[in-house]
Amino acid sequence: MKLGLLGKKIGMTRVYDLAGDLRPVTVIEIGPNKITQIKSKEKDGYNAVQVGFRSNNSKLSKAEKGHLEKSSIGDPLDTLVEYRIEDTELFKVGEEIAISELTPGQYVNVTGISKGKGFAGGVKRWHFRGGPKTHGQSDRHRAPGSIGSGTTPGKVWKGQKMAGRMGTDTITTLNILVVSVDTENNIICVNGSAPGFNNGVVKVTLARRKPNAKLIDLYESSKAPVAEAPVAEAPVAEAPVAEAPVAEAPVAEAPVAEAPVAEAPVAEAPVAEDKDKNIK
Repeated sequence: MKLGLLGKKIGMTRVYDLAGDLRPVTVIEIGPNKITQIKSKEKDGYNAVQVGFRSNNSKLSKAEKGHLEKSSIGDPLDTLVEYRIEDTELFKVGEEIAISELTPGQYVNVTGISKGKGFAGGVKRWHFRGGPKTHGQSDRHRAPGSIGSGTTPGKVWKGQKMAGRMGTDTITTLNILVVSVDTENNIICVNGSAPGFNNGVVKVTLARRKPNAKLIDLYESSKAPVAEAPVAEAPVAEAPVAEAPVAEAPVAEAPVAEAPVAEAPVAEAPVAEDKDKNIK
């Protein structure tokens, strides 16, 4: 990642990393980031790339608005940040910086404005331990104590730790592990807490620490295509199909003509005459 990324701190939650470990993370919505100006050493005295971001919670001055109109940036950006680099030839005005340059396992530095806590005493602001609680000092428990330094030098040094306004300072947390990257929704999750309040603008830059080799290997292996082994198909036993009985149509039988039977003549046997009938 040659340039930093501008984003919005969403809040904190817990997610599982690629190794299966549960981690507390800060969710940051990155982008869209667009290059609004490229400065050169001949014209501006130094080489730099200006990046714009829309956070919807800040306002630009009239001069910055006129500057964006000249650069013909269509999106209404409200946050501008410069990154000083040596080689500016690789960038163009209007180009969008992709979140895909970040991968899980890398370490980044996150810069943001800390939460404002109002006027605070020395114990809360600088972790003073307070005065002794014995020998009658009933009102010195949270007092800062002496701040003078005697006759020499006879003054209070500039920057002396005392009670005063606490918070709203620019804080940078170094070497925060990137746990996951969602390129579709432009969201990254970094390990632990990050400076700033919810919906506040944060700046993410690549850290000098070496990446986490374990998470990098798991991320690369998850992207590699998996060769599918051929599946041997088991023979399918076909169930016997029960054939439905076919109803046979009744066949009309043709009437059979019976041939006339010739009756044979019956020979009559001769009748024996009674001999006594002729005797007188």
